Amino acid sequence: MRIIIQRVSKARVTVDDKVVSSIGLGYLILLGVENEDGQEDIDWLSRKILNLRIFNDENGVMNKSLLDVGGDVIVVSQFTLHASTKKGNRPSYIKAAKPDIAIPLYKKFVGQIQKDLGKNVGTGIFGADMKVELLNDGPVTISIDSKNRE
Repeated sequence: MRIIIQRVSKARVTVDDKVVSSIGLGYLILLGVENEDGQEDIDWLSRKILNLRIFNDENGVMNKSLLDVGGDVIVVSQFTLHASTKKGNRPSYIKAAKPDIAIPLYKKFVGQIQKDLGKNVGTGIFGADMKVELLNDGPVTISIDSKNRE
């Protein structure tokens, strides 16, 4: 699984001119799923995401986690995170899982974040043409790949 975490002051997802999710302070997470992903990736990412210390403390140092600040989360599925640009100019998405694999894993990921966070998590609509708006705070944007745990 690949994710992009964006620390936001606010974010929202709109589908067909209707807001389907919105949050204030927290994370907008873009999630890409591969065929090989599973529960181990979900568990590891959930722990990492919720405990990542990228919110400022009283001294302006990134020393607080999402749990510490009581932030919210929106998770948006984004298969393009697995784009390969090695050959030519048209990205290949061969590594991205097809919907029959990606949708259940996306739902499990959202469920795990909700469980570990202790509150509802906003989502987009899988496969829909979504408009994602955010006010990136910092800006702070972090990429994490569960298969490359650096």
